[in-house]
Amino acid sequence: MNDQKMEVMMGYLLRTGVLIAAAVVFVGGILYLNKNRGPRPDYSTFHGVAAELRSPAQIIKQIPTGNTNAIIQFGLLLLIATPIARVIFAGFGFFAEKDWLYVVVSLIVLAVLIYSLLSHH
Repeated sequence: MNDQKMEVMMGYLLRTGVLIAAAVVFVGGILYLNKNRGPRPDYSTFHGVAAELRSPAQIIKQIPTGNTNAIIQFGLLLLIATPIARVIFAGFGFFAEKDWLYVVVSLIVLAVLIYSLLSHH
């Protein structure tokens, strides 16, 4: 795989990931607005995210129940996963080209991304 082909494929990957994430958030937003008709909520006090929506596994479990907030959160997870997928794809591309320096750089970037997502600070 040459560099130009890899760049084009990464562009498609990023574009597709963002479009899918946006579509999921949009559908979740429409369902949320359709489900939550009535008086406007009081936004003067921040209440945070429900406990069942604080981890990816819990979000995925809530989607089949029709939880519209879970659908929106899932779209945001897809948006976060898009650049991570790009780093993984780049690492495989560099591996296929036997460009070991960039394989190591890709692994370091991936480790930093995963650490930042999993650490609780």
